[in-house]
Amino acid sequence: MKKNKTDDDDTLRLMLAYLCIAKEAEASLERKVEILDRFDLTDAQIAKVCGAAPGSVRNAKVNVRRRRR
Repeated sequence: MKKNKTDDDDTLRLMLAYLCIAKEAEASLERKVEILDRFDLTDAQIAKVCGAAPGSVRNAKVNVRRRRR
């Protein structure tokens, strides 16, 4: 089966996301979400990278936004 360009782009973005939080292994989910949200990843993609549920990612995003205020 041949991959299309979109699949390749998604794969590259996820690999970069993993690399960006590699040094943040002990960081909270909120911190990881804060970093990964800059890449315009979906909640499902961030959840995959962080090993969390998409609902947890959404909650973490809300908490990050509240802290910024």
